[in-house]
Amino acid sequence: MAKKYKSVKTQRLVTDVAVHVFLTIVAIVWLIPFVWLVAHSFRAESTGLFTPHFFPEKYTIMNYVKLFTETDSMNFPRTFMNTFFIACCACIISTFSVLAVSYSLSRVKWKLRKSYMDMGMIINLFPGFMGMVAVYFLLKAMGLTEGNKLPLALIICYTSGAGTGFYIMKGYMDTIPKALDEAAYLDGATKWETFTKITLPLCKPMIVYQIITSFMGPWMDFILAKVIVRAEAEYYTVSIGLYKMLEMEFVNNWFTRFCAGAVVVAIPISILFMITQKCYQEAMGGAVKG
Repeated sequence: MAKKYKSVKTQRLVTDVAVHVFLTIVAIVWLIPFVWLVAHSFRAESTGLFTPHFFPEKYTIMNYVKLFTETDSMNFPRTFMNTFFIACCACIISTFSVLAVSYSLSRVKWKLRKSYMDMGMIINLFPGFMGMVAVYFLLKAMGLTEGNKLPLALIICYTSGAGTGFYIMKGYMDTIPKALDEAAYLDGATKWETFTKITLPLCKPMIVYQIITSFMGPWMDFILAKVIVRAEAEYYTVSIGLYKMLEMEFVNNWFTRFCAGAVVVAIPISILFMITQKCYQEAMGGAVKG
């Protein structure tokens, strides 16, 4: 019996070691491009895209300084603020839309509820870029494809279909006992008060998920932004701006600044993740205690 126990224990130890070694190798491979990008964002040699060394021979912070000061041909600060404004507006509107639609589908009984859910599922089966041409002409008909109306056009594109992405949030709300809602109604609470004071506090983990995904979509999007903004350089987003840095006439002088820009672009997402992760842990800790 003892021999059999030792054999099982040894087999489990070998399996754990093999799994950890495999995961370590995968993590190293996954981190290599990021380490290379960060290292070359500090590269002093202006050798363009091609370099014989994985790590630079000389380091400097001037790539970051020039990224924000030399704005004649490529205005990175403006593209950064354009994208930040659009992503924040889209995040707020999309998150509220998903929460409202999910609550109405999970807690309220109304006609065509099942039909709406089926429609949302079917719509989400098709990638968004399939309708980009139609979306562009609709925006053009409304006069939103020129000048200072372009940010509004992008916000509309990123938020108009948010209500169909309710399935994950609705599934989470379905796990919350409806007895809580009924108790609130007996105490005289309205549906809005029940939604904001009971349901939303219990949905903090999923709200965190929704905020992150709603922010990252506009922040990282390239295809839709390129179609809508076109050649309006004043309203470029960061994805278009970084892409322009890699064009033939800019790549030799701007590649190290492209690396610096890619690092800067990752900062807001990292900050948002750290802030929301804290809220997520607090919410989960409260749920365990309850």
